[in-house]
Amino acid sequence: MSKSSKTQKPDTRLVHAGRDPARYHGFVNTPIYRGSTVLYPTLACLEADAQDFSYGRLGTPTVQALQSMLAELEGGHTTLLTPSGLSAISVALLAFVAAGDHILVSDSVYRPTRRFCDNVLKRLGVSTTYYDPLIGGKIATLMTDKTRVVFTESPGSQTSEVQDIPAIAEAAHARDAVVITDNTWATPLYFKPFEHGADVAVQAATKYIVGHADAMLGAITTRQATSKAVAARHDELGLCPGPEDVYLGLRGLRSLSVRLERHHKSGLAMAEWLAARPEVERVLHPALPGDPGHALWARDFTGASGLFSIVLRPCSHEGVAAMLDGLELFGMGYSWGGYESLILPFNPSSYRSATNWQAKGPGLRLHIGLEDVEDLKADLDAGFARLRSA
Repeated sequence: MSKSSKTQKPDTRLVHAGRDPARYHGFVNTPIYRGSTVLYPTLACLEADAQDFSYGRLGTPTVQALQSMLAELEGGHTTLLTPSGLSAISVALLAFVAAGDHILVSDSVYRPTRRFCDNVLKRLGVSTTYYDPLIGGKIATLMTDKTRVVFTESPGSQTSEVQDIPAIAEAAHARDAVVITDNTWATPLYFKPFEHGADVAVQAATKYIVGHADAMLGAITTRQATSKAVAARHDELGLCPGPEDVYLGLRGLRSLSVRLERHHKSGLAMAEWLAARPEVERVLHPALPGDPGHALWARDFTGASGLFSIVLRPCSHEGVAAMLDGLELFGMGYSWGGYESLILPFNPSSYRSATNWQAKGPGLRLHIGLEDVEDLKADLDAGFARLRSA
């Protein structure tokens, strides 16, 4: 990194970080490197491991470019890539636990993370306690001498609770526990985990980093103190993403700022419009002034993404089906973070254990894409008409 790059703004770094055209014959973008074997010129070089790359699984110039960009943006020491967000979460957790250990996990965590804890970690002898995401510093009451990790996700999956990460981190560090934060919703542009006490940040780069719904990718960023443990587990598990997926992550990262600006603006506009709809009981969006998590969001975050949820007033399943089945711009499908708008029903009451989901009406998770908001409003308006008529 040059001296001037240290003072450059994030938008500038998104364009220029991780690139070295002089190294690649003047081509603007780092090429896609495909390969397994890396040749050494001499036996001495082999025995000393005296070159930047040794084996395809351990990294290529393409991988190195994206990892260095993400580490810089997160404000961390090192970033490692994995084939998906869930694999990034799995590696991060496995890096710090052993049989007999205990971890604390937010009750509003991404459901596949919960399944990993309840199935894989349980079989390995690691116990999990789920905590109310609004617990803040009182999480200290749940800590034991065997607690090794506190896993946070803020805002929470589906229900958007904002956690007091600094207070949680202070309590965790007092007991020598590691704080892992899933930073997929905000990305490092809108939330800096390490500045708020996290020791490890994970992302499903599949979402906003790739940004085009065309690749699967995960990222783990660490402080210097946690980098060795994560790197060892990452190496031992042999997790490496495909070269094209890494390249698509690089491609997506260049436009992340302008895309997120649009997601933020359009998402907030849609949330405000939905809050005024008679069919909507409440909107779960931390950037709305009336949201329970708004004060923490305003304190710790610098923006919002396009993902939020709504709770409808009580209505029939047939009505919801009529609403969703006829939508033209909102697609129904898993994942989010691409350029397109998505909608998906949700009901966390069957699997949450530390909190009680008491909504009387159905929940809908929305991802607001890059379309014109007036067209999106018209699509949902027609959907609400079908809901009322069902």
